[in-house]
Amino acid sequence: MSRRMMVSLFLLGIAIPGSVGAFQSAPGYMDAEYYYATSLQLAGGQGFTEPFLWNYLDDPQGLPHPSHVYWLPLTSLLAALGMSLSGNSSFVGAKIGFIVLAGLIPPLTAGIVYALTEKRYSALLAGLFGIFSVFYLPYFPTTDTFGLYMIFGGLFFLLPTSIKNDLARNMIYGIIAGLMYLTRADALLWLLVAFVMASYRNVIRKTFDNLRFTFHVSRFTLVLIGFFLIAVPWLIRNQLVFGTPFSPGGEKALWFTSYDQLFAYPADQVGFDQWWASGLAEIIRVRLWALGQNLQTAIAVQGSIFLVPFILAGGWHLRKDFRAQVGALAWLITLAAMTLAFPFAGARGGFFHSGAALQPLLWALAAVGLEEFLSWGSRVRGWHIGQARRVFASALVGFALALSIFVFGQRVIGWGAGGQMWGGGQETYRRLDDILLKLDISRSEIIMVNNPPGFYIASGRPAIVIPDGDEGTLLSAAQRYQAKYVILEFNHPQGLNDLYGHPDQNPALQLLWSDDDIYFFVFTE
Repeated sequence: MSRRMMVSLFLLGIAIPGSVGAFQSAPGYMDAEYYYATSLQLAGGQGFTEPFLWNYLDDPQGLPHPSHVYWLPLTSLLAALGMSLSGNSSFVGAKIGFIVLAGLIPPLTAGIVYALTEKRYSALLAGLFGIFSVFYLPYFPTTDTFGLYMIFGGLFFLLPTSIKNDLARNMIYGIIAGLMYLTRADALLWLLVAFVMASYRNVIRKTFDNLRFTFHVSRFTLVLIGFFLIAVPWLIRNQLVFGTPFSPGGEKALWFTSYDQLFAYPADQVGFDQWWASGLAEIIRVRLWALGQNLQTAIAVQGSIFLVPFILAGGWHLRKDFRAQVGALAWLITLAAMTLAFPFAGARGGFFHSGAALQPLLWALAAVGLEEFLSWGSRVRGWHIGQARRVFASALVGFALALSIFVFGQRVIGWGAGGQMWGGGQETYRRLDDILLKLDISRSEIIMVNNPPGFYIASGRPAIVIPDGDEGTLLSAAQRYQAKYVILEFNHPQGLNDLYGHPDQNPALQLLWSDDDIYFFVFTE
């Protein structure tokens, strides 16, 4: 595979997401806003702290709060690095590293195909799938985990052919699993994948003749050493801050009975007892619903709809290749985790995020599957394989390009009925900040709001999330965390429907300002 092709894929891989990023003046949604907000703290010398609370799962004591309790730090560190290297602390500086990562994905994908088949044309096609990535394209330039996860996941399937030394390769498996863990908490599943990849060789044995004994090093031990080389500093930080190596509160996600319990207050209402009390029928129903949602994501996002049959054909052709076998296992483990253990998070974007680690392999399988389809056409239909390859490959790339443009237009530009420009929420919060300034609300006052990270980066004001519950829950959280004001938007907890519909009937809340769908209250008690 030529260096020229790899460089061309890299440059296109930067140019396309970079062009998309030119239309994105803000992170766009709460996950990405969180990473950007905490990267601002890091770049500004505030360390791993956050001037807001976006959930109450770890029973936070107040503001400022230790950061990266629920989400992990590597994405924020990459954004902070981009700001530091560019000298630009705006979102433009923060997303530089993510655009560079996007450029690495196409050549990495091409490298996987070439390692599997040694076919240059298939490698080029897979690389183009990585460039015109349809549903992933709008998310590459923003401050989120997609690019990191694709790079790390892709490396798992490239390492077996690129590093021959057993000891080094298994250590690197562990290092990559550690980096993935610092990216997403569900990457502990990839530590299991690393063990499986390592198990395809026997125990490493090194004999020291002069000492007359044989030293056995388990491959699993080497994976763990690599993993902990990366993870230990963060585990020590957690131990010092929280008294436990793993962040507190995250395990509560296992017992959610609705997605909104992510914002439950107090968090001790979430647990096994209330989960089991919801009834076995409801527990099963939720997981069947999550399975349906996740399978739709698999078809529409991971397979871009039109690539699904080629991915299946490529997987079947390579069914005896251990990399394809491990990839299938990793996909099934990820699907199971995001369906059985975390159904609400999985169906609401968790499977979309975590499945990104497998996307380079899926694009590679699609390119292999096309070759198998063409071979069948040549045998059965008498196709001229070179001509058919040009026709079908051009059509697939054309579909990928057209769908990528459509998704870009819908999610970034705001095409279609009810469409909204990327970052529209930031514009709303900036407008609200102007109104708060006119009302002479001090910037030190804590505001309750739907999206605290987004509100913070738009206004610089400390904020805590509106909890799931009724007006009593709202008042209780406000009193504990000394919030004096609340912004109630159209998208609010169901328990606050009465307050939203009748904003002047609760004596504990005085309406200071409103427009058609937003209310700004001050707590009077």
